[in-house]
Amino acid sequence: MQSFFQKNKMIMRFFLLSLFSTCVLSAGCNPKNDNKIAVGKGSMPCITKDQQNHIHIVYGAGDSIMYTSSKEGKAYSHPELVAILPGVYDIATRGPQIAATANGIVITACDKTGNIYSYTKAAKEGWQQAKRVNDKNEISKEGLMSLSADGSFVYAIWLGVNNPKGQSVYGAGSADGGKTWSKNIIVYASPSGSVCECCKPSVVVKGTKVYVMFRNWLNGNRDLYLTESADGGKTFGEAKKSGSGSWKLNGCPMDGGGLVVNANKIPQAVWRRKDAIYTAEPGSQEKVIGTGRSCTIETINNKNIYAWTEKGDVVVMKGDGTKINLGKGNMPLLKAINNKKVICVWENENEIFTESLEL
Repeated sequence: MQSFFQKNKMIMRFFLLSLFSTCVLSAGCNPKNDNKIAVGKGSMPCITKDQQNHIHIVYGAGDSIMYTSSKEGKAYSHPELVAILPGVYDIATRGPQIAATANGIVITACDKTGNIYSYTKAAKEGWQQAKRVNDKNEISKEGLMSLSADGSFVYAIWLGVNNPKGQSVYGAGSADGGKTWSKNIIVYASPSGSVCECCKPSVVVKGTKVYVMFRNWLNGNRDLYLTESADGGKTFGEAKKSGSGSWKLNGCPMDGGGLVVNANKIPQAVWRRKDAIYTAEPGSQEKVIGTGRSCTIETINNKNIYAWTEKGDVVVMKGDGTKINLGKGNMPLLKAINNKKVICVWENENEIFTESLEL
């Protein structure tokens, strides 16, 4: 016959096992050791990194432009209000954009009338509204824009309305970290009368070079094109198609792909065609890396890291081809912190999440 101690020992073991099982199933006591952080309520996040490896994120929340920051993505500051902009775009790849400059942080945001406004923040100072970016009234009706910076130089691009109809890619530069903006130029005008009307363009600034990628609309095909400027965005060269295949589509996929420039100053592009995710650099053969939509790209040590949405989940592909599922979400973006770590930011059910990944 078992002693009282033995019986109670068995009961205690059963109790501990039950408690452990309950803990595993409980959302508040999940033993999974991940780095996912909920940083705020809102949508359409955009991310950048400064020279001190601090992460800066902007996103929309109703008519509010919200901002948070972090040292290496470990913990984020309490979200702060940048500005209230009535009718600000914060949906379907349309949202505030952010870049780090030698002067501080610059944000651009577009309202639904088609005007783009910039906001700047120097170290230990508050947000200041700067000069409007577009010099023609209500030109950015679609609210599709991108922003990049190197040093004090900033370049903004957007889709702007043609007269009487259609969309072209417009651009403007700032030599003072986003406080004032140059005369707007047309970066690219399609001979068909319009580029793809609902796909966000991409821009990367490296020194005086400006790289712009956009989805074109030629002969019924919705393909990605790349154009470059060697004079700080004053003039651009011939736009060249990315990849070899084409996507004939009578409609807009609302998916503009992603662009980075690696350490060898070679542009690296990723984009969606139908349900496949493609990648290529200029002059190289395109390759398929997965299936899904809303793709983005980052480069570390000349190895590309990708993220996209696949069946409702955010998926990251590391440089060695390993895929990591981060869970439910959409619209991912990547930013390298150093040579060993990348931050992914995305939205899910009106909440902004980030996760740091070791490479």
